[in-house]
Amino acid sequence: MYYVTVEKTFDAAHYLQGYKGKCEKLHGHSYRVAATLSVRKLDDTGLGYDFTELKRQLGGILDKYDHNALNEVPPFNKINPSAENIARVIFDNLAPAVKGEANLVSVEVWESPTSHVLYKP
Repeated sequence: MYYVTVEKTFDAAHYLQGYKGKCEKLHGHSYRVAATLSVRKLDDTGLGYDFTELKRQLGGILDKYDHNALNEVPPFNKINPSAENIARVIFDNLAPAVKGEANLVSVEVWESPTSHVLYKP
């Protein structure tokens, strides 16, 4: 089994409704997102999945969040834009875009260099 991972970043603001603490106020993060696929076989060029294609697919999802207030962007206008929810939403949007025999295994979201969430269904 091979695991193929790409990382991309985006900058956005958010606040957490119902949270008691600093995060209930509007604040921003430079988010880092990693998406990991699993593949069993390599193609004729020796690739499990093209990094460029996976970055393009992930970037297409992240573009709508970049430099926005996440609480105003669906589905985060209805659910809290916590790192946990962000990771699950990205996973749910990216999984159908993955081509061939690859499978999306996980999405990780960092809000800071020392705090992150790993989502694996």
